[in-house]
Amino acid sequence: MLHTLMSSPFQCDYYLLLRMLQPDDDLLLMQDGVLAGLQNNRLLPQLLQSPARLWALEEDVVARGLTAQISSKITVIDYNDFVMLTVKQQQQMPW
Repeated sequence: MLHTLMSSPFQCDYYLLLRMLQPDDDLLLMQDGVLAGLQNNRLLPQLLQSPARLWALEEDVVARGLTAQISSKITVIDYNDFVMLTVKQQQQMPW
């Protein structure tokens, strides 16, 4: 399943999201969801321990001026890669 975190992790049920992630899942951080991937963020350690593959949408990271602050353990991708994720994961869950 492709999970897309579009809202700030402080404005959604972030812990439910973490519990829902499975080993074959992908989690894409986009819009304000990229805040979950910031280095030194208190929520980041739990995210990095999740079984899902972690991605962040480059355009949203750049738009917020956070390029240098995104964790190196999260892969930053463009819209073409986002399309590939949607093809790969036919089921999606927005957060």
